[in-house]
Amino acid sequence: MELKSPPPVRRLTPGTPVTPLHVHGPANRTRPTVSSGNVQAAPVGVPPAALVAEPTAVVLPLAPRRAPSATIERMRIDNVTISYAGKPAVKDVSLPVRQGEVLAMIGPSGCGKTTLLRSLNRLTELTKSAKLEGQISLDGTDIATLEPTELRRRVTMVFQQPNPFPMSTFENVAYVLRDQAKRRPNKASLRPAVESALARAGLLEEVKDNLDHPALRLSGGQQQRLCIARALAADPEVLLLDEPCSALDPQSTKVIEELIVKLRQEVAIVIVTHNLQQAHRVADHVAFMYLGELVEYATAPALFARPREQRTKDYVGGAFG
Repeated sequence: MELKSPPPVRRLTPGTPVTPLHVHGPANRTRPTVSSGNVQAAPVGVPPAALVAEPTAVVLPLAPRRAPSATIERMRIDNVTISYAGKPAVKDVSLPVRQGEVLAMIGPSGCGKTTLLRSLNRLTELTKSAKLEGQISLDGTDIATLEPTELRRRVTMVFQQPNPFPMSTFENVAYVLRDQAKRRPNKASLRPAVESALARAGLLEEVKDNLDHPALRLSGGQQQRLCIARALAADPEVLLLDEPCSALDPQSTKVIEELIVKLRQEVAIVIVTHNLQQAHRVADHVAFMYLGELVEYATAPALFARPREQRTKDYVGGAFG
């Protein structure tokens, strides 16, 4: 099989400047929280806002402890404003996207988080009335200067509803590999790469004996992991996930979340989610958006336990959503 030469990709190498991620401490620790001006001890996993918000509160479980990871910046969002027919949907947002961590974007419906996510591989511009101001860069290059197909191989996206192609499990992944090849490779030459992508998505052991069966026979959770495998087959630098678990049962959600945490070591991950517990479990950094604005950006433990902004406290505390 002869594949087209992929675009140059910066990988983590010795000597690369790194940023250590937050490491959770002992499981029996307590955190200070403020309630009506008094400091009291809060049980682990219960954000302060959840203790004081009215009328309801969201109690978030403590995210599982993870080993510290080196990070490298893959994308940078600089002063980005996105408008539809002149009406701003995203307002002057700046954020880093790093390999080695998961960035979760949270906020109520219509706050601009999905619009911002889709702009990272230029899907937003497919809407004729859309206009983007500011700059988004990939490995230091303005994505507006990249050919869209090349960009979408390097910054891939998995959508809310699983969308496998109406073909076999094998062919769903092979489709991407054939698209990159200069000459059409045969099935035997593609098998190692297909199985590698399925293994990276945590699906190979479940489907290895039925690779020629229709993908639409898979369960919803398996279909979503197949879509992730299809995205990973392009060997991207950034993986975008738009509510990837919203249509899945709890067990399938758990499997996908564990996969997300594992994949962050090899690809930068940005996830949009309405599920605050999910963001708390999988994210290293969280961006809270409201009415198109970036209200707060912080590590997941800090944003959920010690939010700086009142709007953040109200949102994670369940006052609105």
